[in-house]
Amino acid sequence: MEQNKVDMFILANAKYFSPEQIPALRAQLEKADDSKFAVIQAIGYKDPTTLLIVSLLVGNLGVDRFMLGDTGLGIAKLLTCGGMGIWTIIDWFTVMGRAKDNNFSKLQMLLA
Repeated sequence: MEQNKVDMFILANAKYFSPEQIPALRAQLEKADDSKFAVIQAIGYKDPTTLLIVSLLVGNLGVDRFMLGDTGLGIAKLLTCGGMGIWTIIDWFTVMGRAKDNNFSKLQMLLA
């Protein structure tokens, strides 16, 4: 893929990935075919900040887990009222990292 397209993508979507993932992301995008650029732009990335807000407001109902695609864990969290609050508090600190990892793995599957 052209360098300017890679730079444009990274500037526009850096908030969806952790800083440690950016060099690997850049290398994968540079190797990718130009025809995949439109598909890469159209992927629905999960915003880590939005997920944190959802987790803070209704995390004890498992909504954050459902949004990340963890349906089974979302149901378990819903039935246990967020693991009696303990699971909910843990998720407040880890939901942003999980969202960024989820976005990165989604992009890797597309580029593979």
